[in-house]
Amino acid sequence: MKKQSNKIAGIALAAALVLGTMSITAPNVQAATSQFSDVESNHWGASAITNGVSKGYVDGYTNGTFKPDASVTRAEFVKMVVSAMELETVPSSGKWYTEYVEAASQAGLYASADFNNSEAAWTKVMTRDEMARVAARAIGETSKEEDKWMYLATKAGLIKGVGIGQIAPKGLTTRAQAIVVIERILSKNTGASLEVDKYAVGSAEIAWHGTNIFTVMPEMWVTTEKDLRQARKNSVEEMWNEERMTITSKDGLYQARLDALIAIDLADPNDPNLGLIKPMNTLKWFNNTTNKNLMVKDQKNSYVLYFKGGTVFNKDTKRYNPNTTIQFRVDGFGSPDRDAFFDKGVLNGTASLYRSSYFDVPGVIIPKTGTIQNYSNLEIRLQTPAGGWWFSQIVPLSLRGNRDDV
Repeated sequence: MKKQSNKIAGIALAAALVLGTMSITAPNVQAATSQFSDVESNHWGASAITNGVSKGYVDGYTNGTFKPDASVTRAEFVKMVVSAMELETVPSSGKWYTEYVEAASQAGLYASADFNNSEAAWTKVMTRDEMARVAARAIGETSKEEDKWMYLATKAGLIKGVGIGQIAPKGLTTRAQAIVVIERILSKNTGASLEVDKYAVGSAEIAWHGTNIFTVMPEMWVTTEKDLRQARKNSVEEMWNEERMTITSKDGLYQARLDALIAIDLADPNDPNLGLIKPMNTLKWFNNTTNKNLMVKDQKNSYVLYFKGGTVFNKDTKRYNPNTTIQFRVDGFGSPDRDAFFDKGVLNGTASLYRSSYFDVPGVIIPKTGTIQNYSNLEIRLQTPAGGWWFSQIVPLSLRGNRDDV
């Protein structure tokens, strides 16, 4: 048994070992201090690349290039992570990557359930989603949900978007991306705080469990420790029940599906989901009066909850309103002054959205401040568009919030 860091210099100087398309060198050779011809000083990954080379877990090519946009295989990425973290390895007579895979397995960075432990699997290019899984595990995160790894990695600051709100989970990992993420892993494990891309986190949260409300408006969706204990959850994000995003009527003749509940911050002009409610100059909010001039664009200090989804099937259009794509309700954000809300058009509680006719936009607006929570939980409900016995509802989220009667 010996640490990988103790082997790097000898291996590099003796054999200039090439792993796939990637070589390793000693940390004190010239490559660590010279600039690569294809990595400009203002390249987004230049600093991380310099650090990675100086630490010896990656190197450039003999022609003086680094090829920052070249793809990285699963084996190459795992090898670099194991080397950078100085995990113990045992020499193997198998493939060049075998000892690194074994070390990664021992450290919990790789599990056989991820993909087959075969040459065909290890030589495939690593996706960003797979990189997120290894990175999150490298800082001690755990999950039984395969679609949660990108959320954990982005929330920790290990991975950022490739564009505003674009996480590209199936995108291929490049050399530059790999080194930047590994450097962030090392920083995080020393206790450093990393900058977080909130847009990437929000997109990753939607990909994980169908909503981004806990990323975009965390101060609104709160609950008590008692509530979490009773639900046997570790965090408020886990209180969202994605299994309750489909509602089926009692007679089985109607079904609607909420694909995503998307929170939009009206105060943020860069919010990646603003396009869902544009054009803003025709979007209104409804206070159950004849006032038709209550404009959403005038309520910048607010959030919009957009219910993206619709009817799956409707086999009885007489009983279930065919003009309703998806019926919903948001509770818990009440008005402290109902006269101001109804008579004066003051947005101090939850209100429905519309454009041409009432409820033609599947969303509500909630002011960031000024609401009160009385005796209702903070709840999201999906409902069947029918009255009487045929009415039913399902609740994807119910939080005690700040109720003073708890």
